[in-house]
Amino acid sequence: MDLVELIARGEGEALEFKQKTTHPSRISRTLVSLANTRGGQVLVGVDDAGRIVGIRDAEEERYVLHEAARHYVEPALTTLEFNELELDGRTVLVVTVPESANKPHRAQVAPGDWRGYVRVHDASVQTSGLTEKVLGRQQPDSRFETIPLTRQELAVLEYLRTHPRITLGQYMKLVNFGKRRAFQTLIKLVLHGYIRHHDKEKEPYYTL
Repeated sequence: MDLVELIARGEGEALEFKQKTTHPSRISRTLVSLANTRGGQVLVGVDDAGRIVGIRDAEEERYVLHEAARHYVEPALTTLEFNELELDGRTVLVVTVPESANKPHRAQVAPGDWRGYVRVHDASVQTSGLTEKVLGRQQPDSRFETIPLTRQELAVLEYLRTHPRITLGQYMKLVNFGKRRAFQTLIKLVLHGYIRHHDKEKEPYYTL
């Protein structure tokens, strides 16, 4: 595994950079989002800009990650893999999270508060009840089946056939939805592969 090559890919659906793990409840969201989507890796000891800052204590980082996977994820994740890579005297812990066959997983964000997450581009996005039902039917190496779309969902596709992109605000106006409902609809379409999510600019947008 070439660390420089891995970092050069940049954060995305299957790769997350973490300077350090601070608390099990925070890293549990990332672990859940990767396991619920297509799996991936977390590089602990790499900052958001892709600079290798290294970790002080690999055992401490492993402990926090094990705690998160076992006690802050439901059902628990038991298949994490750990590799320590060194470059210029700095250690990076590579955490591999396989795609789960036991979806959906939820992360504990507060006592008694468990929430599902999926990976959308380079972010862990909270799931809706509908998304969790879809995840529950999905197995690794299968992809979301074609689903019947509502009029409001079809409206996004029609709009994007004649426009290069659409933002959340534009979609809210297009179908007269509130922010939460509009966002969940767009994320559902992203997860099913109908549209793509982009968030490298100031305002996220969606394309075909």
